Amino acid sequence: MLQINELSFSIDGRPLFEGASARIPAGHKVGLVGRNGTGKTTLFRLIRGELAIEGGAIHLPSRARIGGVAQEVPSSGTSLIDTVLEADTERASLMAEADTATSPDRIAAIQTRLADIDAWSAEGRASAILKGLGFDAEAQLRPCSDFSGGWRMRVALAGVLFAQPDLLLLDEPTNYLDLEGALWLESYLAKYPHTVIIISHDRGLLNRAVDHILHLEDRKLTLYAGGYDSFARLRAEQRAVLAAEAAKVAARRAHMQKFVDRFRAQATKAKQAQSRLKMLEKLQPITPPAEAARHVFTFPPPEELSPPILRLEDVAVGYGGPPVLRGLSLRIDQDDRIALLGRNGEGKSTLSKLLAEKLECTGTLTRASKLRVGYFAQHQVDELELEETPLQHLQRERPLEAPPRLRARLAGFGLMAEQADTIVRRLSGGQKARLSLLLATLDAPHLLILDEPTNHLDMESREALVEALSDYSGAVVLVSHDMHLLSLIADRLWLVSGGRVDPYEGDLESYRAMLLAGDPKPARDKPKPAPKRASRDDIAAMRSEVRKSEARVAKLEEMRDKLARKLADPALYEDTRLQELQVWQAKYAEVMDGLDRAEALWVKAQETLDAAQSEPVSQS
Repeated sequence: MLQINELSFSIDGRPLFEGASARIPAGHKVGLVGRNGTGKTTLFRLIRGELAIEGGAIHLPSRARIGGVAQEVPSSGTSLIDTVLEADTERASLMAEADTATSPDRIAAIQTRLADIDAWSAEGRASAILKGLGFDAEAQLRPCSDFSGGWRMRVALAGVLFAQPDLLLLDEPTNYLDLEGALWLESYLAKYPHTVIIISHDRGLLNRAVDHILHLEDRKLTLYAGGYDSFARLRAEQRAVLAAEAAKVAARRAHMQKFVDRFRAQATKAKQAQSRLKMLEKLQPITPPAEAARHVFTFPPPEELSPPILRLEDVAVGYGGPPVLRGLSLRIDQDDRIALLGRNGEGKSTLSKLLAEKLECTGTLTRASKLRVGYFAQHQVDELELEETPLQHLQRERPLEAPPRLRARLAGFGLMAEQADTIVRRLSGGQKARLSLLLATLDAPHLLILDEPTNHLDMESREALVEALSDYSGAVVLVSHDMHLLSLIADRLWLVSGGRVDPYEGDLESYRAMLLAGDPKPARDKPKPAPKRASRDDIAAMRSEVRKSEARVAKLEEMRDKLARKLADPALYEDTRLQELQVWQAKYAEVMDGLDRAEALWVKAQETLDAAQSEPVSQS
C-alpha cells in the first residue's frame, strides 16, 4: 500500500503540494492526471526518494520495489533480450552466483529461490514483452547500439515490465509507442499483478488499463474510482454543484449587503443592520472550481481544389534498396480523413513521407497543380532551433509580416506573449509541439499529414486538436497511438502491411481486437458475396428505424438533463441525504450508459440506410 500523508513540497518558492494526502491499496491500477505543470512528475520523484519532502510523509512497505523507465537508455553492445533479462537484478545475481557457488547448502538455496521466482521461464516472458512492444525474434538478438533512442526507451520499458516491481511508475509511456504497442501495453497493464501509477493523457489507456484516477489539482490529491470518462463526468457534476452553491451564497450576500447599506444609518434599524453585518462576515464566499484553461488551435482554411488532390497509380517507394511499399493505387480527396494502421516497421512513416513529397517514387503520382502539403512528425519538434524564440521562428518564415500579426498567429496556437518571447529550450514539450503544428499549417495546406501529433499534448490540448481538425477544410492523413483521436477524426482506414496499402474494411475496435488476439494481419483478397439490393420497403423500414433511434436519443438526452439539474441541487449533498445522492448518481450513470448505446444504434441505423440508398433499389 502507498500512503501519502499531508505532503507539502515547493519548487523555487512555488508550492506544488500543500497537505496533499492519498491512500492507494496494493494492486490498484491508477491514472495520475492534472494540468501540465501541477507536479505529477515531481510526485513520482518524491515517491522514489529523489527529492527531499518538506512536510508530511510518504509510506511504502519496507521491502517494496519501485520501478520506472529511465529518461535515457544507454547504447551498449548487449542484446535486447539480455538487456531485459538483466533488469531483474535478483535473477541476474542468482544466475551469476549459481555458476560459482561451491557450498551445497548455498547451491540448494539458490536453486530453490530461482524456482520460486520462475527464473527458468524468464527468457520466454522477456521475449513476449519485447514482441508486444514491436521487436521480432531477430531484432531481440541485436545489440542496443543498433537502435535509436526512441527504440531503446521501449527496451527500457520492457525491462521494467519484466522485473515486475511492487510499485510501477510510468510517465507518459505511450509517447514512444505506436498504436500497436500502446494497445498491447493497455492489455498488459490491466493484468499486471502489482500496483501501477501512470501519468498519461491517453484517454483510451486511462479508460481501459486503470481502475482509479488520482487527480492533482489545487496542490491536493483526490482518488476517484473508475476510468477517465467516469472521472470526467463526476467532475462535471461537482463543478455544477459548486457553481450553483456559489451563486446561492452570492445572492444571499448581496441581499444582506443591500439591507445593511439601506438601514445602517437609521436608528430604528441600526441593531438589525449590525446583526446582518455580522452574519455577512461569517458567510464565507464559495469559489467554484476554475474551468480548464481554454486551449485552441487555429488552422487556416485552404481554398478548395478539384478532386482528387492526389492520386497514386502502381507506385513503389523505398530508400534506394528494395521498395518498402509497392503497387500503391490510392486516391485522396480534400474532404478525406484517413488513419494509417499497421504494425511498426510496415511503412506508415514511409507513406507519410511520400505523400509529403519527401521521398521519390516509381510509378505515377499525380498532384493537384496548386496542392500545398503540411507535414508534422515528432522529429520536427526535436529539430526546432533551441536558442530561438517562437516569434523568431515565425519571423524567419514570414519576414515581411509585422510582429503583431505573427504574435496573433502564435496566440492562435495557445502560445501567448510570454511563450512567444521564451527560447524554445525553456518551453514545455506541449508548447514545442504547438509551435511545430503552427509551422506545419502556416501555408494553409490542402493536405495535412500528422505523424503522432499528440505526444506531449495534455488532455485539454488533445481535445482542442480534435475540434480544430473537425473544423479544418483540408484532407488529413493521421498516424497516432491515440485511439480516442483516431475514433473522432478518421472516417477512412488504410492498413499498411506486407509492403502494400489497402482499405481496412473493419472499424477501430475490430482492428484492436485483431491485434490483441495476435493475428498478424487480416485476410486479403477474399471474394465477398455481392450485397443484396434493398427494396423500397426495406428502405422505408430503415428510415423508420432511424427515426425511432433519433427519438430514443432525444428522450434519453431529456432524462440526462433532468438528472443533471437534480444533481446540481446543493441540498442533495448534505450529510443526511448521502444515500439519496447515491441513488440519483446511479440513475445518472444508467442514463449515460443507455445514451451511449442509443447513439451507437442510431449511427448504425443511419449507416445502414446510407449504404442502402447508395445502391440501385430493387423493384421487388
